[in-house]
Amino acid sequence: MTSGEGARVSRAWAVVAVVAWFGVVATVLLSGLGWYVQVPPEPGLYGDTGDGAYGVLQRVVDTFSYFTIWSNIVVAVTATLLARGSDGRRTQVLLLDALLMITVTGIVYQLLLAPSIDVQGWSLLTDPVLHVVTPLLTLAVWAWAGPRGWLTVRLLPLSLVVPLLWVVWMLARGAVIDAYPYAFVAANERGYPAALATIAAILVFGLVVAAVLTAVDRVLSRRRAVQPA
Repeated sequence: MTSGEGARVSRAWAVVAVVAWFGVVATVLLSGLGWYVQVPPEPGLYGDTGDGAYGVLQRVVDTFSYFTIWSNIVVAVTATLLARGSDGRRTQVLLLDALLMITVTGIVYQLLLAPSIDVQGWSLLTDPVLHVVTPLLTLAVWAWAGPRGWLTVRLLPLSLVVPLLWVVWMLARGAVIDAYPYAFVAANERGYPAALATIAAILVFGLVVAAVLTAVDRVLSRRRAVQPA
């Protein structure tokens, strides 16, 4: 890769970082300020936080407990590292985590959440950024710019470390406050067997996504290798 190509790659990932950080920061601020349209939460889900300053801490912690926010944060951190030229093992694992998590976020949102969500107010700005723009932009920049050859079969088990940390946090907090981020993981309403079965299915789906991304990376790497210099 020439210095000019390297600069373009860095700029592309910098754009991803800016968009992802914007989505995360805007969502946390708007949630903390209580500026989102308040709707009665479904039984067993986040949302019953109180108005004004009273509910600030719970609203912010709730926001940081959504898988969507975790995936966007991982993308933002990874894109920042790639924009700065980082190429260590940690960044390789984070890249696979970011691609897996943001892909699952986009797909699960479109299939399970979007049909039942009435997007209003400030959500009209942040929801598309978190669930559509950042996922599509991340995958597009990775497909165009790489880095190539980073996704390997050895990294597949590591790609589930961050998602599993989220599962542990979400379930442990849910057991304490009796509320969960999504209806399909609400153990208080569905029961632990059903909630855990759904979580297991999503994790397996995540592994499939990671395996597909690894295969795509291998194909793109071969195409780049045969291109004339």
